[in-house]
Amino acid sequence: MAASSKSAVILKSVKKIAVQFCPFEPNVRSTRDFLAVVGSEKVKSTNMNCEVVTLVKHDKSDPVIDVTFMDGERLVMKGSNLTLAEMMKAFQSRCISKDPQAKPASNK
Repeated sequence: MAASSKSAVILKSVKKIAVQFCPFEPNVRSTRDFLAVVGSEKVKSTNMNCEVVTLVKHDKSDPVIDVTFMDGERLVMKGSNLTLAEMMKAFQSRCISKDPQAKPASNK
């Protein structure tokens, strides 16, 4: 979870985050870590209307994170091929590009 300590996670532009994984597969670590970051009380408090849904399966399916933004755009990440740092970077860059107040802060 080192990626979360470098920059604050803000869910202001996020409507829903759906995380699905099979806990018995060896490639779910980064997906579970991502869920821990976005599911923390501190991060949830940045947008109380953001719905974080977890679907735990037992069908050997690949871990998937499906993020829906306020404007309807979606970001789907396949967790089996990504590290937590890569997922957080993609998620944060998309969140910052959609939040007009975050853009000036990122230029400092």
